[in-house]
Amino acid sequence: METGKTETCKQKFRKGLRNGIRSGYEGFIWMMKIVIPISLLTAILDWSGLLIHLDFLLKPLMGFLYLPPEAALPLLIGMLSSVYASIAAMIVFPFTTAQMTMIAVFILTAHALIQEGIIQGKSGIHPLKATLVRIVAAVLIILVIAPWVGSSTEMPAAIEGGAVESEAFGEMIMRWIEATLWLIFKIFIIITILLTLLELLKSFDLVHPFVRALAPFLRIMGLDEKMGFLWMTAVIFGLSYGGAVIVEEAKNGRLNRDELELLHLSIGMNHSMVEDPALFMSLGIQPLWLYVPRLLMAIATVRIVRLYQYLIQRRYVP
Repeated sequence: METGKTETCKQKFRKGLRNGIRSGYEGFIWMMKIVIPISLLTAILDWSGLLIHLDFLLKPLMGFLYLPPEAALPLLIGMLSSVYASIAAMIVFPFTTAQMTMIAVFILTAHALIQEGIIQGKSGIHPLKATLVRIVAAVLIILVIAPWVGSSTEMPAAIEGGAVESEAFGEMIMRWIEATLWLIFKIFIIITILLTLLELLKSFDLVHPFVRALAPFLRIMGLDEKMGFLWMTAVIFGLSYGGAVIVEEAKNGRLNRDELELLHLSIGMNHSMVEDPALFMSLGIQPLWLYVPRLLMAIATVRIVRLYQYLIQRRYVP
């Protein structure tokens, strides 16, 4: 009997390991299709000097966010595309760790806004509302943490002046290849490990018990326990990967409109909490800034909206 159980556990472990490695490889290939071309285009754009000509426009806007004008490119790419694309743009510039921290926190809060806004719109919240809340939250977060992080509006002295403009195209390409290969290696390791662990949890049916164990944390977040599965889906898989599950569960009617809105406001700021922050950690950014500010902002937002919903109900219900 014990031997049978042992064999079953071994089979589950092998299945989880096999699925995790396969998912990691597939996810890595998909990611590289985004990272490599965008990183190269960003490097060429930076080398061309075009950003210098846009300095008059970018400097005031980025200065408000305590960032240098060059930060506009990874921010814009991340908001319109993905975390991976934003990282690909970030590694082209020699940002300080503090500047990368600020960019990372903003992008983790507000990325892939069009795609994820559509997904949220199909499952319980107006896409424009979801998008605006995420952008405002991202701005507020980095304005609050800026004094603590120590970000600067100036790029490191090593690249000031005409150093970048005088660099030969071939030298720029070699520098880009070196930086990109190192990032690719770290991303491959991180993605493979994370997805393998996730597949192992699924193989041993540990996902749902883990969700139940999160009930006290959900109450802190201002969410009901019945939102646990959807919240966990977004936290692990993200809005894009877990979108199908979220949309399907929303159709089942287990959550009313107000509950779905609270859920989306929370997961809009905090989804893919395993993979995405880990990618930024590969750039040397401290985990504290990648998790805590967004969690606190989500808690505050949900509780403010809960109060608003309560006041509206009191107004219209005799």
